[in-house]
Amino acid sequence: MRPGVTILPLPIEGEFEKGDNVADRICFACAAQGLELLDDDVVVVTHKIVSKAEGRTAPMDQGDYETREALIAKEGATILRRRNDMVITRTRHGFVCASAGIDASNVQPGTVTLLPLDPDRSARSIRSRLKRLAGVDVSVIISDTFGRAWRVGQTNVAIGVAGMLPTINYKDTTDSFGRVLKVTNIAVADEIAAAAELVMGKSEGIPVAVVRGAMVARGRGRARDLVRPAQDDLFL
Repeated sequence: MRPGVTILPLPIEGEFEKGDNVADRICFACAAQGLELLDDDVVVVTHKIVSKAEGRTAPMDQGDYETREALIAKEGATILRRRNDMVITRTRHGFVCASAGIDASNVQPGTVTLLPLDPDRSARSIRSRLKRLAGVDVSVIISDTFGRAWRVGQTNVAIGVAGMLPTINYKDTTDSFGRVLKVTNIAVADEIAAAAELVMGKSEGIPVAVVRGAMVARGRGRARDLVRPAQDDLFL
């Protein structure tokens, strides 16, 4: 029997500003909470604090549709769908999401956050710094909240990954009845990001969660590998 999975919320006091070191703030918060990071933990970090620390914010007042359109045009590589105020884009990273990931929640009024320029690189930087500071070999996921085709509501997904492969491929293994699996490829990074959201919330002031006991394949993974190639997408 597999051991259980534990998800530990990590509150971090104070706002994040441009130039803050996310890994340093995580280590300070762990010390304040008496939480010791362990090898093989997965540290899930909301992209909001990463974007703020990297200066990926922009001024935009509520209802300023001209500025919003300009930011969408800048951040979204391709506009895929538009319906009234809803704009679905493919970003420079390949992510398909609303408004190119521009978000006004959990940020100072008159400001929006943008997606990190390279979330995988950001995740690698956080992981490397945590290893130096805490002496542990963790994986890192940077998460954001996306809607989903054919499903109502939003869920957290991985937009940056370090120290783990984003999927677990069961192709050519057998199920419990001995049948050979042909296409099963589990997006474990997305599953962990979604699970972390259960303790992080949207208004709880908990931008980080530590997931312990999750089954992951260690390695040099990228969240970009979770993006379905455009030529394989039947619906766009």
